[in-house]
Amino acid sequence: ELQAEARKMGAIVNLLNLVFGTVNGESEFVARQMAGYLRTAEVPYRLLKEEELEGWLPPENEILVIVCSSTGYGDLPDSIFPWYLSLEQAPSVLFNLKYGPVGLGDSSYDVFNGGKEHFERLFSDMGAKPIRETLKLDATFQYAPEKEAVSWLKAFLNDDK
Repeated sequence: ELQAEARKMGAIVNLLNLVFGTVNGESEFVARQMAGYLRTAEVPYRLLKEEELEGWLPPENEILVIVCSSTGYGDLPDSIFPWYLSLEQAPSVLFNLKYGPVGLGDSSYDVFNGGKEHFERLFSDMGAKPIRETLKLDATFQYAPEKEAVSWLKAFLNDDK
């Protein structure tokens, strides 16, 4: 039943690109769990690793989901910062992009979820459209962020039918 439902969803999504920016590995873990769900559901996806991001620009006919943590100061992780800068230099690529931001943070810091906010500002300024409301995960009380991220992804795929 899951696969039949997912095939319907997959017809809607050409390809879903998963990108992650991580400080301590948590965002990568969450992105891999999301990829696992997509694989099981037979939804076409690509999980891009840090070394694959150099020179890669998201195609406008595909969906981009960014799973991003931030430093305690709200900065982007070193693993994704160079790619972010390359996107700033190619604003026309983002005009028709559909994206989904998933932020991992800790509200006990002064800046909460700053990493994903950098991407949201850039994408909004360039005309990209969010696929659904941002998922803001808080390590202070969400101890299984991967479960909430997969639920968010399922909700998007069901909304998009």
